[in-house]
Amino acid sequence: MPTSRSFTPALLGLLLIGAAAPSVAVAPKKTPIAATSAQAAPSATTVARWKATAERVTIMRDKWGIPHVFGRTDADTVFGTLYAQAEDDFNRIELNYINAMGRLAEVEGEAEIWRDLRMKLYVQPAAMQAQYAASPAWLQNLMKAFADGLNYYLYTHPEVKPKLLTHFEPWMALTFSEGSIGGDIESIELADLAAFYGKRPAVAQLGAKLDAQRHDPRGFAPEPRGSNGFAIAPKLSANGHALLMINPHTSFYFRPEVHMVSEEGLNAYGAVTWGQFFIYQGFNDKLGWMHTSGGGDVIDEYLETVVDRNGEYFYKYGKHEAPMRKVAIALPYKMPDGTMASRSVTAYFTHHGPVVRAEGGKWVSVKLMDDPLNALTQSYTRTKARDYSAFYKAMELRTNSSNNTVYADAKGNIAYFHGNFIPKRDPRVDWTRPVDGSNPANEWQRLHEIDETITLFNPASGYIFNTNNWPCTAAGPSSPKCASYPSYMWSLPENARGRNAARVFKDAKGLDIDGLIAASYDTRLQAFEPLVPAVIADYDALPPEDPRKAALAEQIDALRSWNMRYAIDSIPTSLAVYWGQDLVAQHGARAKLETIPPVDYIAQRLSPADRLDGLMRASDKLTADFGDWRTPWGEINRFQRLSGAVDQQYDDSKPSIPVPFTSANWGSLASFGMTAKQTTKRIYGDRGNSFVAAVEFGPKVRAKSILAGGQSSDPRSPHFNDQAAMYARGEFKDVLFYKEDIERHLERKYHPGK
Repeated sequence: MPTSRSFTPALLGLLLIGAAAPSVAVAPKKTPIAATSAQAAPSATTVARWKATAERVTIMRDKWGIPHVFGRTDADTVFGTLYAQAEDDFNRIELNYINAMGRLAEVEGEAEIWRDLRMKLYVQPAAMQAQYAASPAWLQNLMKAFADGLNYYLYTHPEVKPKLLTHFEPWMALTFSEGSIGGDIESIELADLAAFYGKRPAVAQLGAKLDAQRHDPRGFAPEPRGSNGFAIAPKLSANGHALLMINPHTSFYFRPEVHMVSEEGLNAYGAVTWGQFFIYQGFNDKLGWMHTSGGGDVIDEYLETVVDRNGEYFYKYGKHEAPMRKVAIALPYKMPDGTMASRSVTAYFTHHGPVVRAEGGKWVSVKLMDDPLNALTQSYTRTKARDYSAFYKAMELRTNSSNNTVYADAKGNIAYFHGNFIPKRDPRVDWTRPVDGSNPANEWQRLHEIDETITLFNPASGYIFNTNNWPCTAAGPSSPKCASYPSYMWSLPENARGRNAARVFKDAKGLDIDGLIAASYDTRLQAFEPLVPAVIADYDALPPEDPRKAALAEQIDALRSWNMRYAIDSIPTSLAVYWGQDLVAQHGARAKLETIPPVDYIAQRLSPADRLDGLMRASDKLTADFGDWRTPWGEINRFQRLSGAVDQQYDDSKPSIPVPFTSANWGSLASFGMTAKQTTKRIYGDRGNSFVAAVEFGPKVRAKSILAGGQSSDPRSPHFNDQAAMYARGEFKDVLFYKEDIERHLERKYHPGK
């Protein structure tokens, strides 16, 4: 998910001009939690409708447990897809919607009320219901089918006990319409909301919780959020067909693999976010799309000059003052004894958006994309596009704010869109920082047309890539000229993966699916290219009497002979990664102050003593944890899936699988990183390569894919971990796209409810 600036996470006091703190009321009344989720049994008419739809739907589970859902209409297929998703992991579906509607505290307790407030600043049931009522009939039918599929699953599985949502409504699909990791709303810092709207005890509690989530006790650098997308033109492929690599780097088990087919032209395969009814990253028989995070600067903060007039707040705009809009927002939460309590927050809004914090005596409001109806429309219609023209038409809705898009099709076209929703603004203003909200010149003017944004179509180089980096190297010598565009059109710099991808594809030719997979799993750790030669030179320059000369002799010899490629049996990989992590832990705070990515900072700004001392500490850490710094990488870096819980726990004493590829921080194109708070000595990845697919668009589409672990979240299922060993080896399975192929590898075939 892209953010346009660094939000300060510190707990800020209320810095108001003559204004009191916003009020928070705590309701002492407690109610049983069951009262918040009770739902009457469905009527006989409703059940009959569900059963009639189910008879028009066939779910074919292949030998990997992947659901291929066939329906007469698109709505039938949506019904079956949600039913099949619920079979595989109803828990994640429910949690996604609990979070999307701002109701997590009703399940998790008071510490989550600020997360709920953040969602409720944008998502209110009445507004979503109004947008549902205004949506076209075809989209209403899909939303009805979404709700029906989930409700029919609950009806036919009475043993499943939802945490909160015992009944789904069609309008709920609009609360979770875009499919990215969290959407733009998550750029708003919870600690800032708590400081502005909350009371100190709750803020302290939240701050401790957030600190625990943000910081690994071992000092590991945060795993980058994002993805890789690669498109290859026919002239560089072995068979004269366009190729597409779909490689989202998400938290594991965030998206399952699904195939949706209808008699109305739907035939989409790929990754679907739990609870959504569209393929988010995938392909159909004519074209494919891969979204990567980090397009343009699309989220802006406004410094509002606030005046308190007898308890009523106004903000300055031009030569006038405008009244703040006030909205009372209820924040119910679960008490430790299981009863419900509630807070009531008065939220404040300017015409820019909700007020989320205070800074320098002003209130700060946030402006971002808020168009769920068009976002849902775009998310679905692109899955049915049959050529570039139709795909472009879907892109013209311009509501994919979080992502870039890498594209390929059966006619041999490859394309790239850097961002999609990009407001036109004054290019002279620094939009990476809060701007003066009282100045009308700082308003968004309109959305840029697509042809005004950074795009590529069939570049002469024959390839396109994005690794959450800038677009300036996306097609080698055919790349866009970034200087020709406003700086707000791209928000992230180059990164180690981007430098690695540029090297890999510069001379690529004759690629088939397997060749594309091999290129996408290139083992070079590009981030160490400046670091390793530097520390070797530092060591060589030490005088003989320096104690580090003897202490680091073997480590330097290992790095001197290293080809900077990861491998399971590689000792230098272990040493380099632990050294890099130590340097980030030691110097990351300085990097943040200078707004430089930590990995770039340690490559560019450290002294010889910094590098050598870090190598000493890394050696000591490896020895303390594993008995010897000469521990092969595969003994440290592991894949483990012990349960279907969203919050995975790890255990060094239980079985796990060695994984060769590393964190994306070091330039590993295949990404395997750790974000969970854990106390193990080994590294257990939980973010990075999750669903990955390589696609060839010939007369018939051909694809291979792999999924972290497996399709099911149930440890009792044969598909809980059946892809784990292949995943760790970078070995892909054949995608069963055509019905005759599915039939040959069929595990079971059924109608929902049977």
